[in-house]
Amino acid sequence: MAEIVRMPRLSDTMTEGTVAKWHKKVGDAISEGDLLAEIETDKATMEFESFQEGVLLYIGVEESSTASVDSILAILGDKDEDIHALINSDISPVEDEKEILLEEKVEPISSVIKRPNASKEVSVEPFHIPSSPSSHSGRLKASPLAKRLAEEKGLDISRISGSGEGGRVVKRDVDNLQSGLARVGVLEEKFSEEPVSQMRKTIARRLAESKFTAPHFYLSISVDMDNAISSRKAINANSVQKISFNDFIVKATAVSLRNHPKVNSSWREDVIRRNEHINVGVAVAVEDGLLVPVLRYTDTKTLAEISSEVKGFVQGAKDKKLQPPDWEGSTFTISNLGMFGIDEFTAIINTPDACILAVGGIQQIPVVKSGVIVPGNVMKLTLSCDHRVVDGASGAAFLNTLKDYLENPITMFV
Repeated sequence: MAEIVRMPRLSDTMTEGTVAKWHKKVGDAISEGDLLAEIETDKATMEFESFQEGVLLYIGVEESSTASVDSILAILGDKDEDIHALINSDISPVEDEKEILLEEKVEPISSVIKRPNASKEVSVEPFHIPSSPSSHSGRLKASPLAKRLAEEKGLDISRISGSGEGGRVVKRDVDNLQSGLARVGVLEEKFSEEPVSQMRKTIARRLAESKFTAPHFYLSISVDMDNAISSRKAINANSVQKISFNDFIVKATAVSLRNHPKVNSSWREDVIRRNEHINVGVAVAVEDGLLVPVLRYTDTKTLAEISSEVKGFVQGAKDKKLQPPDWEGSTFTISNLGMFGIDEFTAIINTPDACILAVGGIQQIPVVKSGVIVPGNVMKLTLSCDHRVVDGASGAAFLNTLKDYLENPITMFV
């Protein structure tokens, strides 16, 4: 008997999925555990195995197409089994109404519901620069240099207005016309459009919910990174696993959170959860947007372990190989744009976390030490806080503890 295979919910935030690739085709015999398809969720591309057996009779979502969770992905059954009644019975009343409305349209249904997968490009014809003959007597007035330049540039010199004596075309007239044509290219209206990926849709939804639901406030602090720079240099000189400044920040953040449980918390509507474990999420930029893999029990890990784990997450995110357990369960988040040349910024909280730390780059600027102006290496940190959970004093105390650890790295290991 034929059975429907539905679009699975492969993550807690997934509302629809895109079929990246089918590994089976209609008519193939399917066994339980066979790889049916690769499905792109809002966070990764995941392999989907069959939980049923039978012949693949119908594919409901073609490659590169998108469908909502629980819609028909495929139908398995006996060979040559009639599945029309099964497909029709699964159409909801709302979908029936949509079909009727589409049939009443004057345009063909395909022209109404078709969504192009490829980007499209629209352009507007450029306007033309007006020109006038260089002579009204029929005799061309132009300098030899202007004639040669016009010929080299493929311009009709008889259509160029002359600014020389008696309307004579000179070099500047040819140059001015050429620069005018170049400006036309700049002024040409042109754009492209591309479908919104599942990841980008989820990022848009979750960040909008966070920004407009959690009352954000921001705290910034400057950190002297001289000691961190020398400590990192000494560690990397004698270590196979090279440590980054981001690894220092992750470690220092995790140790600071031990002393500030109010910051390591989350809003849960009826309760505020004070997390005793410390799971730091590290924002990773990928082609379609952003992922936040989680380093569990971060405060117990060494710098080398943090470095290795972050590098593995970054590669896994770029290869779309991360799984739900990799990005779930953070208690605090770090977003570092310092390596992209950003001095400082504010970040939107990764709910349900109560806080997110925005890390800028290390800047070489003059600083005052012992009453003397000397070269310094300063990094800006900005903490975004959910005011329902964290007050200004609590956030400030956390930032000062973090600053102390980064300015005296050896204290992180005591």
